[in-house]
Amino acid sequence: MEDKASSNLKQLKSLKTELIRFMMSYKFALDEMNTKIDILKQEFQYIHDYNPIEHVKSRIKSPESILKKIQRKGYELSLPSIRENIRDIAAIRITCSFISDIYEISRMLQNQKDITVIECKDYITNPKPNGYQSLHLILQIPIFMSDREDQINVEIQIRTIAMDFWASLEHKIYYKYNKEVPQSIKDDLLEAAMTATQLDKKMESIHKEMNKIKELMSLEEDMNILSINNEKFRLPADFLLPIMKRANLME
Repeated sequence: MEDKASSNLKQLKSLKTELIRFMMSYKFALDEMNTKIDILKQEFQYIHDYNPIEHVKSRIKSPESILKKIQRKGYELSLPSIRENIRDIAAIRITCSFISDIYEISRMLQNQKDITVIECKDYITNPKPNGYQSLHLILQIPIFMSDREDQINVEIQIRTIAMDFWASLEHKIYYKYNKEVPQSIKDDLLEAAMTATQLDKKMESIHKEMNKIKELMSLEEDMNILSINNEKFRLPADFLLPIMKRANLME
């Protein structure tokens, strides 16, 4: 009897250890991906003097949430089944200022050599019927443990501030009504999503126009500065204008 109890206890401890290692692998994957995102964020800030990422939020599903999803989907209750079928255990949401930023961040993440793209769903080009918009990626990243290498899925959602605001309110409304939302409110939500889309497009247009102005100002500044032996000299307009006319750079 004691031998059986001891054996059961060992099995229980072994199972608990595997569960801990299983959940830790997703935490490590999340840490790795957050580091990659932070590096991209800092690179943009230092090199381009511009930060396309407004906010980053990450989370890991609780064992209870994982169990509920497994039961709801009808998958086998085992760690290999969970790893294969539940792809959003580790998830990151990136909020950007502009739509163009979304695709640029997505491109940079997908191009990293140690990342494998499992899935890409573009709900910006093709919004959901309720108006939801976002870019969803399932990216796989290697995690090196003491005795193994695991390939772990991480879900990345990238959206603008307007998209995130709409999605947050839509979620709260559905939670309040226990998913039984009146049709009139659904219609209002869809209209609000369309308004948010127009706002994003208008802000994108302004952003592009401002970039053009910035480039022209930078070009003009470069034309007025002469650098010799690490010394900078400002060239007077009276000096530049005759040269530019002779070179047919001015009408």
